[in-house]
Amino acid sequence: MSDIISIQSHVAYGYVGNRAAVFPLQRLGWDVTAINTVQFSNHTGYGRFTGDVFSADHIRDVVDGIEALTGFARVRALLTGYMGDQTTGAAVLDALARLRAVRPETLYCCDPVMGDTGRGFFVREGLPEWMRDQAVPSADIVTPNQFELAWLAGREIVTRDDAVAAAAALRERGPRVVLVTSLVVDDSDADRIAMLVDTAAGSWRVSTPMIAFETPPNGAGDFTAAMFLAGCLDYGLGDDGPARALARTAAAVKILFEATRAAGGRELALIAVQDDIAAAVDAGVAIERLR
Repeated sequence: MSDIISIQSHVAYGYVGNRAAVFPLQRLGWDVTAINTVQFSNHTGYGRFTGDVFSADHIRDVVDGIEALTGFARVRALLTGYMGDQTTGAAVLDALARLRAVRPETLYCCDPVMGDTGRGFFVREGLPEWMRDQAVPSADIVTPNQFELAWLAGREIVTRDDAVAAAAALRERGPRVVLVTSLVVDDSDADRIAMLVDTAAGSWRVSTPMIAFETPPNGAGDFTAAMFLAGCLDYGLGDDGPARALARTAAAVKILFEATRAAGGRELALIAVQDDIAAAVDAGVAIERLR
């Protein structure tokens, strides 16, 4: 039986969606059931790909089969990423309701994949509004990037105080923990990038060297959300638990990015550094308490 259900995209080649999230979770000791929203040959960023998008009915059918087999009794968390459209999203929230009917304390970690700085939105029309109004209020943990946080909170983010205020505004809609997965503000060093976590107990920021790629790898956000969820399950959502999860996540991302750059490819070097990721601690990551 599974500890975590992950509903995301799937590629046969490469590491995005479930391929970037499930293996790291398993290496950290979590039993994961993966439900795929698509099956593509490779990430769409390559320009050419083959495969199919699965319907909302297909996802519900798979959830039905898992529930009949396991009863959901041991599931502690649901993790979701790219959803494609609102019908897929509705199937995801239906699955969440069924999980919480069995275990009300089941955590929902929502990576609200919608767009990015410099690129804007890359999802179908209407999905950002659905994410803001339906998915985010249902989640315990949300992991937006800076662009997504600013849009979801309806606030411009220029300073670190802006980021903290935007995260707090998002928490007012339901989530207990907000992780900002990439943050560059007015006091950021030019050669570093930060992540920030905000809870009712406090806000913390970590900063790591910015690693340049000729072609940035895809899947980093999926990996980050998975690592952070694992940390929240290990350390809890209260007190400094999310801060500890943040530090471990930042250390793991740094390890993975360094290995990926050294490998010279555009896919995350997950297999090569799996042992280092599994053993990642906050060594070399300075954590700063903001409030």
